[in-house]
Amino acid sequence: MSHLHQPGRRRALAVLGALPLLAAGCGFQLRGARPLPFDTIYLGMYEYSELAAAIRRQIKAGSTTRVVARQEDAAVRLEVLADAKEKAILALNTQGRVREYQLRQRFSFRLVDRNGQVVIAPNEILLRRDLAFDDSQVLAKEQEEILLYRDMQGDLVQQLMRRLSAARMPDAPPKP
Repeated sequence: MSHLHQPGRRRALAVLGALPLLAAGCGFQLRGARPLPFDTIYLGMYEYSELAAAIRRQIKAGSTTRVVARQEDAAVRLEVLADAKEKAILALNTQGRVREYQLRQRFSFRLVDRNGQVVIAPNEILLRRDLAFDDSQVLAKEQEEILLYRDMQGDLVQQLMRRLSAARMPDAPPKP
């Protein structure tokens, strides 16, 4: 190794070492777990669905909130009003064959406390992804569609968690 490259290497290492300090100094920090404003939650959806499992995992990993099996044991319940996946044609080629699809996932929900008071009014999360299509690559495009829907589900769970963490619990009703 020649001595000519040593000063350049040292300078590069010094710059790389200083980057985290600069980032921390400007107030940048990674988005951490945001606690949910309730102790327990009941998920009003099919228990064994992929979406329910992903929500359960995210709640367990990012907060101290517990997911309970009975809605009577929960401080709040997530009511799923709609959960639909759609596939729409965006463009056709000159022969009239599909050239591009748009994949959509629509998720509507509301959050209600154990007294029946609405904590989060009916809310909708709508996600879209465009998928270029080619007749000669049908199997590959099917796999790409599955991956896009999986990615959309991950985005949906993250958006749902942000909305749940921003929820404001109503004051307790006065005792008689």
